[in-house]
Parts: sequence; structure tokens; C-alpha cells
Amino acid sequence: MGIKGLTKLLADNAPLAIREQTLDSYFGRRIAVDASMSIYQFLVVVGRKGTQMLTNEAGEVTSHLQGMFYRTIRMLEAGIKPVYVFDGKSPDLKKQELAKRFSKRAGALEELAVAIASQNKEDIEKFSKRTVKVTQQHNEDCKRLLRLMGVPVVEAPSEAEAQCAALCKAGKVYAVASEDMDSLTFGAPRFLRHLMDPSARKVPVMEFEIYKILEEMNLDMDQFIDLCILSGCDYCESVRGIGGLTALKLIRRHGSIENILGNINKQRYQIPDNWPYREVRLLFKEPIVSTEELPEIKWTVPNEEGLISFLVNENGFNIDRVTKIRVLP
Repeated sequence: MGIKGLTKLLADNAPLAIREQTLDSYFGRRIAVDASMSIYQFLVVVGRKGTQMLTNEAGEVTSHLQGMFYRTIRMLEAGIKPVYVFDGKSPDLKKQELAKRFSKRAGALEELAVAIASQNKEDIEKFSKRTVKVTQQHNEDCKRLLRLMGVPVVEAPSEAEAQCAALCKAGKVYAVASEDMDSLTFGAPRFLRHLMDPSARKVPVMEFEIYKILEEMNLDMDQFIDLCILSGCDYCESVRGIGGLTALKLIRRHGSIENILGNINKQRYQIPDNWPYREVRLLFKEPIVSTEELPEIKWTVPNEEGLISFLVNENGFNIDRVTKIRVLP
């Protein structure tokens, strides 16, 4: 989910902080890509027909590999240098959100069974997408593919978005690409949405700059983090009755969550019991990221023989389509 409603809130209240760009705008730029979010998109969209994803002869899903291969090629051909960052262990604060997602998938599986029994194609497609989960095997497949392509892989100790933001703040990449807006809450100086969308959609890349967001909204970074927590994030429950716009008004009036809680009508706004907003704030300010000096991020010459073996021999890709593409280092 990221931060609930943040895109619209920024579009309405900090429009000058958002620019529409083309893929070619990032020629020569290093971009940190949230790998798990990209893989999820590929599993939901690429080659899908109802409940069926692309598979090889052994029946193993290959939608994630096709999406990762061709979208990465598209970026490389545009002169972009992607760095894929993979999730590590989820923080304890996210356990409740992960449990909710598990429950929703279980519910979707039940709804899917009903849709299949009634042959309702629209519901079959809708609920099958809700059952998608990125597995460790999907991640390992994509890491292997990217390394064969000569594209660097970074394994985060915890949340990929936090590690992406850390790379951007350190100047190792120009921007972070994801669909989860909490990359901004982790302090990424530049954030890109829709970079990984298929070219057929013809959707412009949306670039957000955090310093312009803060300037336009007249907030400091601590206040922006509190705004995001109040709007709704993955690490704690929301205050019932407070959405993004109300959160912004309250932050502007009172300055912090502590001051807001001391002044709001607690009958109108229902505060969760033992609400861990302080711990969430600390997680955004001091996230779990690699504290060691990262090795120099390098793009290497692709292993074409290894790619053909992996994609064609192991996963049933069309050899003509694979061999006609030149993977640029």
C-alpha cells in the first residue's frame, strides 16, 4: 500500500513538486528499482489470461521473468542504468499489515473458487489478481536473471524502499522507482512512479522531489513523516476519521502527532489502543538499511550463453526473441 492517498494529496497541495517525464529523460541516470513491487506487477499483468500466468513446460510460472527481462531491456535501451533492490526481513511493525494481506488473499481464494464455479470471467480475473504473492523463488529467479544480464542487484537487510532511499540520499543513484509512495517518507530525494509500466500504456513517468514537496506544503521532514503516518501506512493502524487532507490540516495547525493527540476530539477521531506512532516515526527516520560501505555498483557485460540457457532451455522463452536483443552493459 505505501502511504494511503499520498499521490492525490501531493497533486492537490504540492503540484510544483511533481513533473511528468518520459523514459528518455533519464538517459545516463542510475535508478534504484524496488524489485519486489516490480515483480508483483509482472505477476499480475504479464501474459495473464484469467487465472493463468505464463509458464514453462514444467508448469512453473515465468511471467515475472518475462516482465523483468523485457522491461529491463527497455530501460537499458533508453540509456538508464537500473539497480534492483530486493526486500530483506520485514520489520516487526509490519506483522499486522502482512497478516491482513494474508487474510485478504485467503478471502480472494474463496471468492475465486465461486467465480470459477459460476464461470464469471470478470470476477475470475479480478479475484485471481488478488491472490498473487511474490515468493522467495520469484525473487531468486529474478536475481539470477539480472546477474546474467549484467545488471547489479542489492539485497536489503529489511525494506527495499528504505534501502533505495538510502542509496539515493548517498548519491549512488539519481532516483528511486517504485509504486509505493513511502520511498518519499524514507527520505528519497527523488521518486519515480510508472517507470516500470509497459510502453503500451503510454503513461508518463511521474517524478516527485522531496525538497519541493516540503517547500510547497510548508512542512519539515519530521512533519511530513507524521503526515504520512496519520494518512495511513503499512506499519500501524490509522486514526479512524483522519484521511490525508485532514491529516495535513492538523499537522499545519498543531505541528506534530503529539500535539494533535492533545487537542483533537477523541470521540470524533478514534485513536487505536497502544498506537505505536513513535516507533513508526523512528522506523522512517532511522530505517534498517545496510550500514556497511556498499561495494561499487557496477554494470557488467551480459553472459549471453547463460541467458540463453536460463531463458530458453530452462524456461521456454522463444530463442529468436531472446537472441535478437542486445543487452547493453
